[in-house]
Amino acid sequence: MIQLDVISDPICPWCYIGKARLDQALMERPAHPFVIEWHPFQLNPEMPRAGIPRKDYYRNKFGSREAAAEVVSNIMEAAAETGLDFDLSAIPRVPNTLDAHRLILWAGVEGVQPAVVSALFHAYFQDLRDIGDRDVLCDIADGAGLDAAMIRRLLEGESDLKLIVERDAAFRGMGVTGVPTFLVDRKQAVPGAQPADLWVRVIDEIAGVG
Repeated sequence: MIQLDVISDPICPWCYIGKARLDQALMERPAHPFVIEWHPFQLNPEMPRAGIPRKDYYRNKFGSREAAAEVVSNIMEAAAETGLDFDLSAIPRVPNTLDAHRLILWAGVEGVQPAVVSALFHAYFQDLRDIGDRDVLCDIADGAGLDAAMIRRLLEGESDLKLIVERDAAFRGMGVTGVPTFLVDRKQAVPGAQPADLWVRVIDEIAGVG
């Protein structure tokens, strides 16, 4: 088996698109060799814990309404080509994702990381939910088969806060500047939301096909 580490943030639309494209390749090659693990990277580490309105965030990030509109248009085009249907302009708030990353970490310990990651993306982009809200995170945890009461107790404490920050910093120290970034066998970095056919080729090369 080959380790595939995915460095991402659950509010990153390119991460959502990149996951969808990877999933398409894995469905095409169900005998793939990958063991997938998700890792934290906060796009906005200085984000207030309560988050900020999306319009304010886009204006601050891209400098103008016109620049933001162009970025959003490119994202929406890529999403549609990938088969995803969501509307960035409908998202009311951009949350701090520190607690979401903590949930992903705990989900990995319990063996339900794929379900939690998928649910976080769907909650934020499709259902327009605030995944910085602990009630929302507990609901997602419950849906993935985790003990929601235990998750709430963990979220209310400081368990693994330092670990998430340290892992984020470690990836930045390795040269990761954007997400998604995929690490194949902890050796080869594949940045960006790569098309499904690239992942199919990677799988075939690993299997010695072609």
